[in-house]
Amino acid sequence: MAYAELLARLAGVRTLGVDLGLDRVRLALRRLGDPQRRFAAVQIAGTNGKGSTAAMTEAVLREAGWRTGLYSSPHLARFTERIRIAGGEADGDRLAALDRLVAATEVPLTYFEVATALAFLSMAEAGVEIAVLETGLGGRLDAVTTCEPCATAITSIGIDHTGYLGDTLPAIAREKAGIIKAGVPCFIGRVPLEADAELARAAGAVGAPLLRLGRDFAWGAGELRSPRTSAGGFGNPPRVPIEVDVPSSPIALSGTHQQDNAALAVELARAAGRRLGRPIDDGALARGLAGVRWPGRCERVGDDLLFDCAHNADGAHALAAAVKALAPGRRVVLLVSIVDDKDPQAILAALAPAAAAIVATRSDNPRALPAAALAAIAASLVSNVAACDDADAALAEARRRAGPGGLVVVCGSMFLVGMLRARVLGEPVDPVTTSDPVARR
Repeated sequence: MAYAELLARLAGVRTLGVDLGLDRVRLALRRLGDPQRRFAAVQIAGTNGKGSTAAMTEAVLREAGWRTGLYSSPHLARFTERIRIAGGEADGDRLAALDRLVAATEVPLTYFEVATALAFLSMAEAGVEIAVLETGLGGRLDAVTTCEPCATAITSIGIDHTGYLGDTLPAIAREKAGIIKAGVPCFIGRVPLEADAELARAAGAVGAPLLRLGRDFAWGAGELRSPRTSAGGFGNPPRVPIEVDVPSSPIALSGTHQQDNAALAVELARAAGRRLGRPIDDGALARGLAGVRWPGRCERVGDDLLFDCAHNADGAHALAAAVKALAPGRRVVLLVSIVDDKDPQAILAALAPAAAAIVATRSDNPRALPAAALAAIAASLVSNVAACDDADAALAEARRRAGPGGLVVVCGSMFLVGMLRARVLGEPVDPVTTSDPVARR
């Protein structure tokens, strides 16, 4: 019953919407005794890839013997998925007890701020040594940025959440650059040049080393592809190039795009180990990458289903490439739902080259676009299209169109993936849906 009470409170604070800023959460954390200062932290931001990178980083650190925490968002089926201690999902009733402390601060926190405070309290109480924290939205004003990281990463920068972060790459980059801290190394993925310039400017302003994938480190090369060791440039001090020296390590997460995320995870784990005086060995790296689980990301369920949470154009391009590599020669049918603040034309155009057919549907999220509206867009891209608002019936139709030996790819919305994945696997779901705060503009 206690967990049900927490879900009811979260449903109530959803009405505060997304209201970015650090003043409220800093005040609440101060009244809670600043639990975020009781463990080391790694913070990760990015348009795409930050969740996978966080999961791999945590898995490596746990294999290296650390007592770890992992905070991610949103969740697929249960709020407790967001907070993990030593690889295990948080206990809902215990979170409810901690939430009474959060409520007692009398600070009017938003949904995500409550979740972040609960994550910090849970980890401090559980004796976590190092937490891997996924930034929720942006970075500069995100509640997670109240942590004190020993390493940071920005995985990618693309156009998404324009109502909150801006509608240009430089504007979005400036928001994500807010996680960069003085003297703390920041590892960045493959970002557009105009975004890179903003990250470099922010790093130079605070004296943070900025290390780039493909220049300062790379996956599976054993040595750098284009090493630069000169001083200056982008505000960085002189340095020795860093190598990712695990070329033979398999990655449990599917898709070639995960190699970039794995390279970032390796460097984050190594940087954290060095700064905390416990270097990470290659065995821990290999075990962590080979054993990591991250549900709903190119995840195969049975022989005919693949779930992926791609919900913007860049993510859709990565998924389309992964599907072509994972299912050569198979008939692929996309089962798609998209919410109303995304660009359905761009998402469907990115996915269409991988699809023989598209079935449009709706998740149980009230912001999901009508299936008929999605189908109308899809019809301009592929010839075989169907629309069905009922997701269960849509899944059956997608399987019929895929035929024997075919593959159904469920994508376009984390809400659709979470809903259908739980049903297919028989996993428990929260009785109250709380994963999508009501927007407040």
